[in-house]
Amino acid sequence: MNASSRPNADVCVVIPVFNEARVIADVVQKVRENYPVVVCVDDGSTDGSQEAILRSGARLVRHPVNLGQGAALQTGIEMGLRLQHVKYFLTFDADGQHDIDDVESLLDPLRRGSAKIVFGSRFLDSRTHVGRAKRVVLALAIRYTTASSGLSLTDTHNGLRAFTREVAEAIDIQLNGMAHASEIISLVADRKFPYAEAPVHIRYTDYSRSKGQPLMNGVNILFDLIFR
Repeated sequence: MNASSRPNADVCVVIPVFNEARVIADVVQKVRENYPVVVCVDDGSTDGSQEAILRSGARLVRHPVNLGQGAALQTGIEMGLRLQHVKYFLTFDADGQHDIDDVESLLDPLRRGSAKIVFGSRFLDSRTHVGRAKRVVLALAIRYTTASSGLSLTDTHNGLRAFTREVAEAIDIQLNGMAHASEIISLVADRKFPYAEAPVHIRYTDYSRSKGQPLMNGVNILFDLIFR
């Protein structure tokens, strides 16, 4: 069966990838069980991620050098917009922290027309266990982004989010690093797109921690917000 004729083929899942050869094939396989259209952007990996993506059945776009998560997401969204059958976009992390079972709760408000973008929040239920230091850093980022955008959100820097094609066409990420999330929120505020939040489970695994997560991502977010 052609991917565009399978159930949920109107959803394009965009996954930015940087040195995730160890896990990316498994992540893509789980996603494609229910969401066949997956675009992986290999952001200058040097560990064989490109080959793993090709074997996974996902569409591959490759940056020759590492440009950062924001740039990778922009590239993936632009690739997805070329697919005329795609109505919805989902951004998904490559390291296995996101739970595919949460996706329908993000997509449902879009399909019903009650929102044009749905932000995943790890703070709307008790499934995600966030360390104290990480929680403090994220709280500062949430306060800063809420004050600057006027949007009331409980989790402003969660990579799991879904949005309509209209929002995708409006997104033009300029911040290549982690602060792209605040850029998207500012766009939503400026364009007055209807938005919602949905609870999601973030798994902080030994693998993700070995790559410097979860605390360093929060520090990087604050650095990008303050200095850019």
